[in-house]
Amino acid sequence: MTEALALQMITVALLWGATNPFIKSGSRGIENVAADNVLKKFFNEIIFLVLNYKYMIPFLLNQIGSTIFVLFTLQNGDINVVVPVTNSLTFVITTLVGYLNGEGKLNRDTIMGLILISLGSTCFMLHNSTCFMLHNSST
Repeated sequence: MTEALALQMITVALLWGATNPFIKSGSRGIENVAADNVLKKFFNEIIFLVLNYKYMIPFLLNQIGSTIFVLFTLQNGDINVVVPVTNSLTFVITTLVGYLNGEGKLNRDTIMGLILISLGSTCFMLHNSTCFMLHNSST
């Protein structure tokens, strides 16, 4: 694994994880959108979200992360490494940003889980990096 690939995974995880709590809080009030039928309600909800900058700004940043992930990260890395590492780091960042945003508390079990996920992702990247270096040195 190259340093560029690791940086891409971390960037995507940051964009996804940091925006998830804000997407959630930005969508507050959507449950109050009403209409005569299901189709009108659906379109009213879309309009509610599109016109809500508290939802749209984090959503667009999140989509930038998805674009980086699809166009660069998946193209340059092993899917068996890139997907689990990026997703697990996203959970860590989402939990921490959510906590800083006032969503819940960090108890002992949560903190232990965050540490274990971070250590597991680091081990996974380091192991893969070693395999990448060994493979390239033999060719």
